[in-house]
Amino acid sequence: MLKNDKWIIEQAEKGMIIPFEKSLIRKVDNRKVVSYGVSSYGYDLRLSPVDFRIFRHIPGTVINPKMFNPKNLETAELYSDHFGDYFIIPANSYGLGVSLERLQIPDNVTALFIGKSTNARCGIIANLTPGEAGWNGYLTLEFSNSCSADVRIYANEGVVQALFLEGEPCDTDYAKRDGKYQNQPQNVITAIV
Repeated sequence: MLKNDKWIIEQAEKGMIIPFEKSLIRKVDNRKVVSYGVSSYGYDLRLSPVDFRIFRHIPGTVINPKMFNPKNLETAELYSDHFGDYFIIPANSYGLGVSLERLQIPDNVTALFIGKSTNARCGIIANLTPGEAGWNGYLTLEFSNSCSADVRIYANEGVVQALFLEGEPCDTDYAKRDGKYQNQPQNVITAIV
């Protein structure tokens, strides 16, 4: 069953989402923001300003998820102007960021993290990512810029929506399985095999 705003608020008060906004925020200090916080059946997570990286091509190399070369990632600069803090994803490029919120998914719930339409309409596609039952940490976020122009992605503003799906308790949740992405810190984590 898809969980509603009342359930999300109850679970957040128990530590499921930290920091937590119990309403949908669209303005901060009279400045429009890409919305974040609780919606009817989801929670819009923000992009952390702490770490954002862009893939860069190194001639003669191929990205290998079984032996990831950190030299293929370049730290992106955080810019700021009257619109807010932002990173730039170059045209036809790919970037990795991390959520501002730390999550602790209950052991009978799986979360799906989907991109927000505001960013999608600018060409930014967020990878559909699961947060399995029992997982906790800061979520590494994957974004591709499918546009032929560079695009801003705003830090401290909404980038993905979490949908929480409750099911029967599983025998072995992510924590009990000792999942490789358990307790992720608030920085970009690359492929771990």
